[in-house]
Amino acid sequence: MPSLAAPAVPAAHHVVIVGGGFGGLQVALGLRRAAVRVTLIDRRNFNLFQPLLYQVATGGLSPSNIATPLRSILKRQRNTEVMLGEVDGIDPAARTVHLQDGETLAYDTLVVATGSRHHYFGHPEWEVHAPGLKTIEDATRMRRLIYSALERAEREHDAQRRAALMTFVVVGGGPTAVELAGALAEIVRHTVRGEFRRIDPAAVRIIVIEAQPRILAGGFAPDLSEKAAAALLGLGVEVITGARVTEVYADAVVMVSKDGAQRVPCAGVLWGAGVAASPLGRILAAGTGATVDRGGRIPVGADCALSGNSGIFVIGDLAAQPGADGEPLPGVASVAMQQGDHVARAIRDRRAGRAVRPFRYRDYGMLATIGKRLAVAQFGRLHLSGTIAWLAWVFIHLLKLVRFENRVLVLVQWAWYWLSWNRSARLITSGDGEPAPRPAAPPVRPEASGAAPAPAPGG
Repeated sequence: MPSLAAPAVPAAHHVVIVGGGFGGLQVALGLRRAAVRVTLIDRRNFNLFQPLLYQVATGGLSPSNIATPLRSILKRQRNTEVMLGEVDGIDPAARTVHLQDGETLAYDTLVVATGSRHHYFGHPEWEVHAPGLKTIEDATRMRRLIYSALERAEREHDAQRRAALMTFVVVGGGPTAVELAGALAEIVRHTVRGEFRRIDPAAVRIIVIEAQPRILAGGFAPDLSEKAAAALLGLGVEVITGARVTEVYADAVVMVSKDGAQRVPCAGVLWGAGVAASPLGRILAAGTGATVDRGGRIPVGADCALSGNSGIFVIGDLAAQPGADGEPLPGVASVAMQQGDHVARAIRDRRAGRAVRPFRYRDYGMLATIGKRLAVAQFGRLHLSGTIAWLAWVFIHLLKLVRFENRVLVLVQWAWYWLSWNRSARLITSGDGEPAPRPAAPPVRPEASGAAPAPAPGG
C-alpha cells in the first residue's frame, strides 16, 4: 500500500535583522518565543557597549569588558541564527538582502539597525588625524595616540615640541567629548603621576572646542552645562565655546572664534563631535524611494516602519522618528533599545492578527560623567550633580551591560580605580591600517583670520 505524502509545512516567517547593536539585538531578544525564524547579520561578531568606549580609549577598561559575542548572547535562542557578514544591497521588491560575499537572503520582515559613524562635516580627510569613538579599533587607536604622545614628550628635548606633545584637543561638547576630556584630565593628574622622570604629566594641556554657546547643549539644561564646565575647569581642562575647527593636521588644529583664527599645536585631536547615519541608509532609500535627512537618516512612521513598506522597519541612529515635541529622537542607546522592543512586539502582533500600537518613547533621563564623583544627571525636572549623579551614572551603566559577567568585571575595575586611581589597560598596541604621518600644519596667515569658517563641528 503506497504511503501517503506528509502535508507540506509552511515555512516560518523569516525576520532578517541587519545590525547587532542596541536596537537590533533587542529585536532578536524580543522574538525569542515568537513563531518566526530570525537571522541576525552583523559585520562584527559581538555586541559593543559604546557608551563606555571612552574608558577603553583612556585605559580604564579592556575591550572585552564592554563587548559580548552575539552567539554567546543568543545561543539558547533556538529560532535565531547569527551570521557574520556585511550587507551591501537591499531589494525591497524581491524582499532580499545581498551580502558583500555574494550571498543573498530572502526575508518576510526586514529590520535595519546599522547605527551611525563619525561625521566630519564635509571633511572626511580629518579622520586620519582625529579618531572618533564608534568601534573598538577607534578606542585602541585613541589610546595609542594618548600614551604614545606622553612617551614621545618624555624623550623630547625641544621645549616647544614637548609642549605640543603635551597638548590634546577634544573636538565637540557632547557627553562623549566631556567624558573623554574628564578621563584624560584624571589620567595626567593622578594615574600617571610619578611615572615619568623628565616631564610632569600634570602640565598636560587639554582643550575642549565646542561650536555651540555651551557644552552639553543637546538635551541638558543650562544649569547642568554650567556645572559640567565648572567640573572640567576644576580638573584643569580648558573649555572654549563658540569656536569652530576649520583645519585638522597631524600636529595641530586651526580654530576660528570671535578673536579670529588660531593655530593650536597638539599631540593629536580626539573627535567627539557629530555622527552620521550608516551608509546602508542611503542604499535602502535608493531602493525604496525614501528620502534621507542631512545626517543620512530615514524618516519612519509611528510604528517604526518605512513609509509604503510595512515589511521594513528602521530603528536606532538610522531612523529619523519625531518625538512628542516633533523633533527627531536623539541617537542614544535608550531610543534604539525601546524601538527594538517595540518592533519585536509589532512583529508578534502582526503575526497574531492584532493591531500594532504606535511607538512612544519614554525619556528616562540623561547622564554624563566628568570624573570620579563628578557627573551631571537630568531626569525630567530633577537635576543632579556631583556624587549622587555619579552614583546614578555608575548604577545605570552597569545595568545596561548585556551580561552579568561584564557587570562584575567592570565593577571590579571601577572599584580598583576608585581606590588607587590606576587604569590597568594603559597599553600601547600596534594596529593594522595605522594611518601614515601627514605633513605638519602650516602657520595661519594673518589674512586668514577674517575668512569665513568652513562647516565644522557642533556638539
